[in-house]
Amino acid sequence: MERFKKLVAIEPVSLVEWGVEELKQYADEIVMFDDVPSGDDEIVRRIGDADGVLLSYTSRIDKYVFEHCPNIKYVGMCCSLYSEESANVDIAYARTKGITVLGIRDYGDRGVVEYVLYQLVRMLHGYDFPMWSDQPLELTDLKVGIIGMGVTGGMIADALHFMGSDVSYYSRTRKPEKEEQGIGFKPLNDLLKDSQVVFACLNKNVILLHEEEFNLLGNHKILFNTSIGPASDLPALKKWLESSDNYYCCDTEGAIGDPDGILVNQSNVVCIKMSAGRTKQAFELLSRKVLDNICSYLVNKS
Repeated sequence: MERFKKLVAIEPVSLVEWGVEELKQYADEIVMFDDVPSGDDEIVRRIGDADGVLLSYTSRIDKYVFEHCPNIKYVGMCCSLYSEESANVDIAYARTKGITVLGIRDYGDRGVVEYVLYQLVRMLHGYDFPMWSDQPLELTDLKVGIIGMGVTGGMIADALHFMGSDVSYYSRTRKPEKEEQGIGFKPLNDLLKDSQVVFACLNKNVILLHEEEFNLLGNHKILFNTSIGPASDLPALKKWLESSDNYYCCDTEGAIGDPDGILVNQSNVVCIKMSAGRTKQAFELLSRKVLDNICSYLVNKS
């Protein structure tokens, strides 16, 4: 199996200790930076003459970087890759130069499911939180709508269906296996009108909720966003949150999409300000997937 001549992690990439040790099998020289680069020129300086590059979600490698680092043959994304359009690497340009870009996904979903169950139960029962209704509510018979039935959306749907919630979903593609379980498909407009609690489980950079959708959702509702970024346009979200009995819940501030940081301080915006998916188990799985990608690339190259 071939090895990289030089492999550079341009920023913290969340590999666990055994992952860093295993990485040494795949490169003659390894350089790992412990802070986020300030911009493209710093990224170029850090990469230098490396033929392999690792990065997380906090930096971007675009055409400029590729043009100034001609030795790059491989880029490993130590973060979720859902589509070329949403990636923080210019994959289309990399392809024209014969550069392989591999990413990972589905490594932090269990922590997200645990977060939403925790947050929802404390709101419905009034555990150290203002009770959402006039009396405690179980998850049983709660009308839940899931927007996006990828891995996270599917796991949330399964968990709430198991607890007796009335779960429906909207997705670009139908999921017969979920429908066989009793999780019904609804058009987006119907799902918004019919649900008490809605979960937006969308790919990065997908904005699906605008003023029309919030009008259909109506008031006295709870909206969770488990997406990496915002799922709604900011003015529409602000207007919807003017009703104090509407709640918006997310783990990170980035999921709100409010660069001024105003909404996060509203009483009906519940943000824990930490990624629910960044657990010990998630880092273990991330490391395994990143290393498997590297190994696969080097084996195929050989």
